[in-house]
Amino acid sequence: GRGFAFRRKQKIERQYRKLLKKGRKVHSQQDNQFTDTYPEHLKHLYLAEEEMLKKRRRAADDSVLSEEKLTKAVESVTTEGKFKKKTSNQKAKEEYEKIKAERARKKEEAEKRRQQREAAQRLYKQKKMEAYKILSKKTKRGQPNLNLQMEFLLQKIQQNT
Repeated sequence: GRGFAFRRKQKIERQYRKLLKKGRKVHSQQDNQFTDTYPEHLKHLYLAEEEMLKKRRRAADDSVLSEEKLTKAVESVTTEGKFKKKTSNQKAKEEYEKIKAERARKKEEAEKRRQQREAAQRLYKQKKMEAYKILSKKTKRGQPNLNLQMEFLLQKIQQNT
């Protein structure tokens, strides 16, 4: 009587009892969902929260709200939204947006540095070319023009001081 069939029967009975227990729990949770039973030590907090919600509903029903009240309501809604827990999908999206913004910022900084470097190189090459033109000028006989070289050195000294 303790063979395979007996164990199988016991297993099926256990599964059936589990299902019955789950069914009872679901019904009891649905019943508790609509009743307001609060722990005694926190009851005053829950009741105060209910009163605040009722006041907000009444204020929302009044069609003659000033713009100040509207802005305050919007601010309170946004502050409530901050305290709500975020889902993993929302967290992942925020992380992705953060990384995307960081990459864009780094790309812009690199582009600025590259442009500054190119501008500095162009300016350096231009000055170098002007100096080369002045210093490489020759007289009619092919000698270096020392007069122009002296003027160039004088300008250089005046710029440095």
